[in-house]
Amino acid sequence: MSEGTPAAPVPRLGEPRPLRVAFAGTPAFAATALQAIGDAGYPIPLVLTQPDRPAGRGLKLHPSPVKALAVARGWPLAQPRGLRLDGRWADDAAAARAALAAARPDVLVVAAYGLILPRWVLELPRLGCLNIHASLLPRWRGAAPIQRAIEAGDTETGITLMQMDEGLDTGDIVAMEALPIGAHESAGVLHDRLAELGARLVVQALRAAEAGPLPRRPQPAQGVTYAHKIDKAEAVLDWSAPAALLARRVRAFDPVPGAMTTLEGAPLKVWAAHAEPGPAGAPRTAPGTVLAADATGLRVQTGAGVLVLTEVQRAGGRRLAVRDFLRGTPVAVGTRLGDAG
Repeated sequence: MSEGTPAAPVPRLGEPRPLRVAFAGTPAFAATALQAIGDAGYPIPLVLTQPDRPAGRGLKLHPSPVKALAVARGWPLAQPRGLRLDGRWADDAAAARAALAAARPDVLVVAAYGLILPRWVLELPRLGCLNIHASLLPRWRGAAPIQRAIEAGDTETGITLMQMDEGLDTGDIVAMEALPIGAHESAGVLHDRLAELGARLVVQALRAAEAGPLPRRPQPAQGVTYAHKIDKAEAVLDWSAPAALLARRVRAFDPVPGAMTTLEGAPLKVWAAHAEPGPAGAPRTAPGTVLAADATGLRVQTGAGVLVLTEVQRAGGRRLAVRDFLRGTPVAVGTRLGDAG
């Protein structure tokens, strides 16, 4: 046991032993839940996470947040490239199966792992696999539920704990709690609030599972939507779209991949913006045209309404409030954003 790792509570004679909780996850969202499970005193006999990935300008290999936490806490770790026993990474899968079997978990908690779990994984733990999903299922099944909820203009989202099956986020609901989405909230801020909620709910569920089977109910057949993975191309602002939609996309893509346009042919990231109605009776202006540039923001014509940019960043620069940006980079009225010519 590493320094700083709390010892698992020793059950008294006649008391049930604490659940052995294996964990599968990769990003910071998952690390928040893993830390809460460990802090609650559950033995963690194995952590599964994605292999280290190249990142940064030097493309050096970096561990996932889950791996970094597991190493710091001294928890056994495996990083298979795949889990299909008949797939390209069959050797990795076989080694992972042996490690998971040796760990003898009562349950496997899964959060944003990034690999599809085949049947052998789902059936190995005594209590199956419990997934922490950042939406109110069946709305926003899939890879990017936080971003898609903001982009769609949802006023609330939440966490669903789900008993996993072989479908894409189709398992029975074990627990659910809603969370309002702030009118100006970015995906990054909402992510952190959802991560804390997911961590709290999964510890509560583990406590309940110690006393008996968790309640389960099938997902509703109505209201299914899919949160497809974010493509970098989506982050390029289409000025012919309505201002309200563009404002939501700016929030949804903060911090990754970051909404983008161009200013005089150079990349410009947009980190904060809000929509305003266009001037009544004003002549039609081409989308992407700067209508005003002052300390209150860059006002840009869109397909419907005006998008007011209030925080931007040039390539190699820092995120700046527009009032500070304009001191070093004046922008003339009539400039076309997104127009490389």
